[in-house]
Amino acid sequence: MAILWLALGLCLTAEVFAMPDKATLWLGPHQARAFFVFGDSLVDNGNNNYLYTIARADMLPYGIDTPDHRPTGRFSNGLNIPDIISEHIGSEPTLPYLSQELAGEKLLVGANFASAGVGILNDTGSQFVNVLRMPLQLEYFKEYQQRLGLEIGEKQAKELVNQALVLISLGGNDFVNNYFLYPFSPRSQQAQLPEFVTNLLTEYRKMLEIPSTLATY
Repeated sequence: MAILWLALGLCLTAEVFAMPDKATLWLGPHQARAFFVFGDSLVDNGNNNYLYTIARADMLPYGIDTPDHRPTGRFSNGLNIPDIISEHIGSEPTLPYLSQELAGEKLLVGANFASAGVGILNDTGSQFVNVLRMPLQLEYFKEYQQRLGLEIGEKQAKELVNQALVLISLGGNDFVNNYFLYPFSPRSQQAQLPEFVTNLLTEYRKMLEIPSTLATY
């Protein structure tokens, strides 16, 4: 499994890997591989627009550099990390999983399950009221595979998922919106920072073992 680690400060923010061992970015001469995105606001393409939550990017100045200068649900002035990756693999941007537009042939592009405010820990981002925590994102990934199988058949769906590119962005909110959220936060009282980081890495490693075991076929 090819893995690229990206680090930002103390936070493990993103990981890109193939499912399982494929070196090429293409399924065929002109067909980009499917792309699946999990994680937080760095990669959320608009899922939170469909949720009752205060973690939203549906107002200016978000989207000010898009062609129509309107917010898209991305926590960015324009493109975000998944958009740039999609451009480089020759694919259209992944749609938010909660979007009704994600149907039919659009399923073959992949899907974005990310939700602003989430972290590695399930109690991270609780102040945002309603977000797609990682266990739910992974459940939606299983649901996606079932929908894809109905669209193109189980054999083809399995092949598409196994050759897909996956991006995971997590970690920042566990510090900003949990450990350091306010003085004497529960997590900061439970452990000193070095111990918290160690525990966070342990939980992250467990999480990274999950996607490759979620194939439904």
